[in-house]
Amino acid sequence: MTAPAAPQPRLCHAAPLLLLLLTALPAALACHHVRPHEATFASDSLRLLQAMDPSPPPPCHHHHAPFFPEGTLLHIHHPQQANVLALRILQGLFGILSSPTTPHHWDARAHQQLLNNIQHHVQQLQQCLPANGTLSQGQGPRNLLLHINKYFRHIQHFLHTHNHSACAWDHVRLEARASFQHLHNLTRTMG
Repeated sequence: MTAPAAPQPRLCHAAPLLLLLLTALPAALACHHVRPHEATFASDSLRLLQAMDPSPPPPCHHHHAPFFPEGTLLHIHHPQQANVLALRILQGLFGILSSPTTPHHWDARAHQQLLNNIQHHVQQLQQCLPANGTLSQGQGPRNLLLHINKYFRHIQHFLHTHNHSACAWDHVRLEARASFQHLHNLTRTMG
Protein backbone atom coordinates (compact mmCIF):
# COMPACT_ATOMS: atom_id res chain seq x y z
CA MET A 1 0.00 0.00 0.00
CA THR A 2 1.34 3.38 -0.90
CA ALA A 3 1.40 6.32 1.46
CA PRO A 4 -1.01 9.13 0.72
CA ALA A 5 0.56 12.02 -1.11
CA ALA A 6 1.42 15.09 0.90
CA PRO A 7 -1.11 17.87 0.41
CA GLN A 8 -0.07 20.27 -2.31
CA PRO A 9 -0.28 23.98 -1.50
CA ARG A 10 -3.08 25.70 -3.31
CA LEU A 11 -1.31 28.36 -5.30
CA CYS A 12 -4.47 29.36 -7.09
CA HIS A 13 -5.76 30.90 -3.82
CA ALA A 14 -2.51 32.70 -3.07
CA ALA A 15 -2.10 34.23 -6.53
CA PRO A 16 -4.74 36.99 -6.16
CA LEU A 17 -3.33 38.00 -2.78
CA LEU A 18 0.20 38.06 -4.16
CA LEU A 19 -0.94 40.10 -7.15
CA LEU A 20 -2.70 42.57 -4.85
CA LEU A 21 0.41 42.97 -2.71
CA LEU A 22 2.66 43.41 -5.73
CA THR A 23 0.44 46.12 -7.22
CA ALA A 24 0.21 47.95 -3.88
CA LEU A 25 3.98 47.94 -3.38
CA PRO A 26 4.86 50.52 -6.06
CA ALA A 27 2.16 52.89 -4.78
CA ALA A 28 3.37 52.52 -1.21
CA LEU A 29 6.96 53.12 -2.26
CA ALA A 30 5.92 56.13 -4.35
CA CYS A 31 4.08 57.61 -1.35
CA HIS A 32 7.04 56.88 0.89
CA HIS A 33 9.32 58.93 -1.38
CA VAL A 34 6.88 61.87 -1.38
CA ARG A 35 7.45 62.49 2.34
CA PRO A 36 11.04 63.84 2.24
CA HIS A 37 10.16 66.14 -0.66
CA GLU A 38 7.12 67.49 1.22
CA ALA A 39 9.35 68.84 3.96
CA THR A 40 10.80 71.47 1.62
CA PHE A 41 8.10 71.72 -1.05
CA ALA A 42 6.10 74.52 0.59
CA SER A 43 9.14 76.60 1.54
CA ASP A 44 10.71 76.12 -1.91
CA SER A 45 7.42 77.15 -3.52
CA LEU A 46 7.16 80.24 -1.33
CA ARG A 47 10.73 81.19 -2.27
CA LEU A 48 9.97 80.78 -5.99
CA LEU A 49 6.72 82.71 -5.63
CA GLN A 50 8.67 85.61 -4.13
CA ALA A 51 11.36 85.35 -6.82
CA MET A 52 8.73 85.61 -9.57
CA ASP A 53 8.04 89.23 -8.61
CA PRO A 54 10.55 90.53 -6.07
CA SER A 55 9.22 94.10 -6.45
CA PRO A 56 5.43 93.83 -6.56
CA PRO A 57 3.31 96.74 -7.78
CA PRO A 58 2.09 99.34 -5.30
CA PRO A 59 -0.68 98.08 -3.05
CA CYS A 60 -4.14 98.13 -4.50
CA HIS A 61 -7.43 97.43 -2.85
CA HIS A 62 -9.98 95.20 -4.46
CA HIS A 63 -13.34 94.56 -2.97
CA HIS A 64 -14.59 91.00 -2.73
CA ALA A 65 -11.18 89.46 -3.25
CA PRO A 66 -11.22 85.69 -2.71
CA PHE A 67 -9.74 84.38 0.49
CA PHE A 68 -8.78 80.84 1.29
CA PRO A 69 -11.68 79.27 3.21
CA GLU A 70 -10.27 79.57 6.73
CA GLY A 71 -10.95 76.73 9.08
CA THR A 72 -11.75 74.25 6.32
CA LEU A 73 -8.52 72.35 6.82
CA LEU A 74 -8.43 72.42 10.62
CA HIS A 75 -10.14 69.09 11.15
CA ILE A 76 -8.20 66.95 8.69
CA HIS A 77 -6.77 64.01 10.58
CA HIS A 78 -6.71 61.27 7.97
CA PRO A 79 -3.66 61.12 5.66
CA GLN A 80 -5.82 60.13 2.68
CA GLN A 81 -8.00 63.24 3.18
CA ALA A 82 -4.90 65.39 3.38
CA ASN A 83 -3.51 63.87 0.16
CA VAL A 84 -6.76 64.49 -1.74
CA LEU A 85 -7.06 68.07 -0.48
CA ALA A 86 -3.39 68.82 -1.19
CA LEU A 87 -3.86 67.47 -4.70
CA ARG A 88 -6.90 69.69 -5.31
CA ILE A 89 -5.10 72.76 -3.98
CA LEU A 90 -2.08 72.10 -6.18
CA GLN A 91 -4.25 71.47 -9.23
CA GLY A 92 -6.07 74.75 -8.60
CA LEU A 93 -2.81 76.65 -8.18
CA PHE A 94 -1.36 75.09 -11.30
CA GLY A 95 -4.47 75.94 -13.32
CA ILE A 96 -4.27 79.59 -12.31
CA LEU A 97 -0.51 80.11 -12.36
CA SER A 98 -0.11 78.43 -15.76
CA SER A 99 -2.54 80.90 -17.34
CA PRO A 100 -1.25 82.71 -20.44
CA THR A 101 -2.42 85.96 -18.84
CA THR A 102 0.20 85.95 -16.07
CA PRO A 103 2.10 89.25 -15.87
CA HIS A 104 4.95 89.65 -18.35
CA HIS A 105 7.17 91.24 -15.71
CA TRP A 106 7.26 88.04 -13.65
CA ASP A 107 10.59 86.26 -13.71
CA ALA A 108 10.01 83.55 -16.32
CA ARG A 109 12.62 81.17 -14.90
CA ALA A 110 11.23 81.25 -11.34
CA HIS A 111 7.67 81.00 -12.69
CA GLN A 112 8.49 77.95 -14.80
CA GLN A 113 10.40 76.32 -11.96
CA LEU A 114 7.41 76.84 -9.65
CA LEU A 115 5.06 75.29 -12.23
CA ASN A 116 7.45 72.34 -12.67
CA ASN A 117 7.60 71.80 -8.90
CA ILE A 118 3.82 71.92 -8.61
CA GLN A 119 3.35 69.50 -11.51
CA HIS A 120 5.94 67.10 -10.09
CA HIS A 121 4.25 67.14 -6.69
CA VAL A 122 0.82 66.63 -8.30
CA GLN A 123 2.14 63.53 -10.08
CA GLN A 124 3.57 62.16 -6.85
CA LEU A 125 0.32 62.72 -4.97
CA GLN A 126 -1.69 61.08 -7.75
CA GLN A 127 0.35 57.90 -7.27
CA CYS A 128 -0.67 57.83 -3.60
CA LEU A 129 -4.41 58.03 -4.23
CA PRO A 130 -6.98 55.49 -5.31
CA ALA A 131 -7.55 55.26 -9.06
CA ASN A 132 -10.48 57.70 -8.97
CA GLY A 133 -8.57 60.23 -6.81
CA THR A 134 -11.50 60.89 -4.50
CA LEU A 135 -12.29 60.27 -0.88
CA SER A 136 -14.01 57.00 -0.20
CA GLN A 137 -17.15 56.85 1.91
CA GLY A 138 -16.41 57.70 5.51
CA GLN A 139 -13.09 59.41 4.80
CA GLY A 140 -14.30 62.89 5.46
CA PRO A 141 -16.39 65.80 4.41
CA ARG A 142 -16.62 66.17 0.66
CA ASN A 143 -17.72 69.76 1.13
CA LEU A 144 -14.07 70.60 1.80
CA LEU A 145 -13.36 69.73 -1.81
CA LEU A 146 -16.31 71.85 -2.88
CA HIS A 147 -15.01 74.80 -0.83
CA ILE A 148 -11.58 74.49 -2.38
CA ASN A 149 -12.96 74.19 -5.91
CA LYS A 150 -15.21 77.21 -5.30
CA TYR A 151 -12.25 79.18 -3.95
CA PHE A 152 -10.25 78.65 -7.13
CA ARG A 153 -13.27 79.51 -9.30
CA HIS A 154 -13.55 82.77 -7.34
CA ILE A 155 -9.89 83.51 -8.04
CA GLN A 156 -10.46 82.95 -11.77
CA HIS A 157 -13.52 85.21 -11.64
CA PHE A 158 -11.56 87.82 -9.64
CA LEU A 159 -8.83 87.91 -12.29
CA HIS A 160 -11.38 88.17 -15.08
CA THR A 161 -13.33 90.93 -13.31
CA HIS A 162 -10.15 92.95 -12.86
CA ASN A 163 -8.94 92.33 -16.42
CA HIS A 164 -5.96 90.26 -15.27
CA SER A 165 -4.26 93.45 -14.08
CA ALA A 166 -0.84 93.38 -12.42
CA CYS A 167 -2.53 94.42 -9.20
CA ALA A 168 -5.03 91.55 -9.39
CA TRP A 169 -2.23 89.10 -10.15
CA ASP A 170 -0.29 90.38 -7.16
CA HIS A 171 -3.31 89.63 -4.99
CA VAL A 172 -3.47 86.16 -6.54
CA ARG A 173 0.20 85.71 -5.72
CA LEU A 174 -0.63 86.50 -2.08
CA GLU A 175 -3.45 83.95 -2.21
CA ALA A 176 -1.02 81.39 -3.66
CA ARG A 177 1.28 82.14 -0.74
CA ALA A 178 -1.56 81.42 1.70
CA SER A 179 -2.33 78.20 -0.19
CA PHE A 180 1.28 77.01 0.13
CA GLN A 181 1.16 77.77 3.85
CA HIS A 182 -2.01 75.66 4.13
CA LEU A 183 -0.24 72.91 2.17
CA HIS A 184 2.60 73.03 4.67
CA ASN A 185 0.09 72.40 7.47
CA LEU A 186 -1.52 69.58 5.49
CA THR A 187 1.84 67.84 5.00
CA ARG A 188 2.05 67.40 8.75
CA THR A 189 -1.25 65.50 8.56
CA MET A 190 0.00 63.33 5.69
CA GLY A 191 3.08 62.15 7.55
